[in-house]
Amino acid sequence: MALRDRIHEEAQELRAMRDELRVQMHLSKLEARDLWDQLEGNWEHAESKLGEIGEASQETAEDVGQAAKLLLDELKEGYRRLRKLL
Repeated sequence: MALRDRIHEEAQELRAMRDELRVQMHLSKLEARDLWDQLEGNWEHAESKLGEIGEASQETAEDVGQAAKLLLDELKEGYRRLRKLL
């Protein structure tokens, strides 16, 4: 195979790789945006639960506090996943 043909073949492979990477970058941005939107909804829910803790009786506050802790743990993990995507 002539040098010219090999260079042309390698350039074709690089074009294909580049196109594939472009699609993957676009999809990762969409995935990050979807994750962000989901986390924002969870954050609003967690904020309301945190507000309820101060207004609730002791027993109810403990239940609400446990639920809020779970939500905060989920948010923390989600933010870590989002950071990795970016």
